[in-house]
Amino acid sequence: MSGSAKYSDWSQVMTLIANAAEQDKHQSLLTMLMTPDEREALIARVNICHELLQGELSQRQISQLLGVGVATITRGSNELKSHTQDEKEWLMTLLQKSAQDEEKE
Repeated sequence: MSGSAKYSDWSQVMTLIANAAEQDKHQSLLTMLMTPDEREALIARVNICHELLQGELSQRQISQLLGVGVATITRGSNELKSHTQDEKEWLMTLLQKSAQDEEKE
């Protein structure tokens, strides 16, 4: 047994997920790694980012819409603020495209 964790930083986890995606096993991997509560929290974070990027609702309204605390919305907002406008536009495009793809299915 080694004295340190095999996966010690975010980039290693991202590589793991990318490798799983190449095998079309990313859903299985994330389901195995995350509890149902963690998956629900991730879904909430995606929705928070989507609503914040749309800019149509206040944080309090988003909180009520999604059933999460205002502090959770604030943490999401603060994280988005740490990214460039180009990154935020890319994320919004991705979120919109993914939502449209789901509607088609």
